[in-house]
Amino acid sequence: MQSAFQKRGASTVIFLTLLVAFTLLVTVLSEGMGIGVISTSFVKTLGKTLCLALVAISMDLVWGYAGILSLGHFAFFGLGGYMIGMWLMYERTREIVVSSLADAPIPPTAQEVSDAIANQIFGVVGSADFPLIWVFADSLLAQLMLVVLVPGVLAGVFGWLAFRSRVAGVYLSILTQAMTLALSLYLFQNDNGLRGNNGLSGLQNLPGLAEVSQALVSVWFLWGAALALGLGYLLAVWVVSGKFGSVLRGIRDDEARVRFLGYPVETYKLVLFTGTACMAGIAGALYYPQAGIINPAEMAPIASIYLAVWVAIGGRGRLYGAVIGAAFVSLVSSWFTGGQAPNVPLGVYTIKWVDWWLVVLGLSFVLVTLFAPKGIGGLFDLLERRTAPDRHGADLGPDQGALREKEASE
Repeated sequence: MQSAFQKRGASTVIFLTLLVAFTLLVTVLSEGMGIGVISTSFVKTLGKTLCLALVAISMDLVWGYAGILSLGHFAFFGLGGYMIGMWLMYERTREIVVSSLADAPIPPTAQEVSDAIANQIFGVVGSADFPLIWVFADSLLAQLMLVVLVPGVLAGVFGWLAFRSRVAGVYLSILTQAMTLALSLYLFQNDNGLRGNNGLSGLQNLPGLAEVSQALVSVWFLWGAALALGLGYLLAVWVVSGKFGSVLRGIRDDEARVRFLGYPVETYKLVLFTGTACMAGIAGALYYPQAGIINPAEMAPIASIYLAVWVAIGGRGRLYGAVIGAAFVSLVSSWFTGGQAPNVPLGVYTIKWVDWWLVVLGLSFVLVTLFAPKGIGGLFDLLERRTAPDRHGADLGPDQGALREKEASE
């Protein structure tokens, strides 16, 4: 018999093939490595879209498969961006400081260089000293580890406290949103060590690669995002295809029964919640160097609500649906809010899509919830005619004659 993972092989191969084809096509059409049909800014938009698709998969795992409506997963996404942003900003500032002090009559000491870097980074918030949380900012390896560890530890502590108390349903959603709000408000403070409302900027400038054009860097990040999305998709398929995935669906459908059967429900939830937080952190670490800046507004609770909307529109409970929803909403949002959508004059009033896009998005979420609960991904069910199997009286069960033609017609 085929394993559940093998049964999903066809859709997985199709997804990965389309992902590779998309990446190669954008590369060929890009300004950095191709014929220049696609602008560098749009290549960055596509790269960021792939990162959003990855965090949407993490959301679909906890919500679509385990029934945990987390309204805080974008906070983990933002934390991943902050962790890699600290190294990018530190190293880029160090290059500028070292270059400016190169012609000094007396070579600067290491402490003088460090003080100059701190003053350059934190002068905007009235400080000239490195906070303790920047202790590893000069180490790329350490910050890459923190991209995974910081979201993972936060999710682990929060999940342990919430799940062991058997908080579930709407109450858990409220708690995750409260966690996100508290984190966002903390980051807005100037004395938190992350430059408060100013956030971290200049992240698109890779240290040591000042001579490399942004057109080429954008293609590199596109490749990185595509690789992360492909690996993340494979990991998600493997998780939901085995026994672990079956238990998750059981928790989603009837948590009490799964607990009665002897499964450690809280452990399953905690492992999934923590693992998807790490996945979201990796997505954020790839996203914000393409965006060039990260600030606390990126981690506001509304961002996590948008994430849930993407998954719902794409079709929760099916991994490719989460990818479709994130990509669709991201690209359509860029079109509407980028001023490319023409305004609609109505005589006394003109509809400007920049102002009305969020209304359209909210209305779309309501309509999908009411009339198309399977989302855009449900269209594939229609194309494949995945209706109830027409058995025509074939055996259904361990015994012959479990379901015969006459019974099937009744």
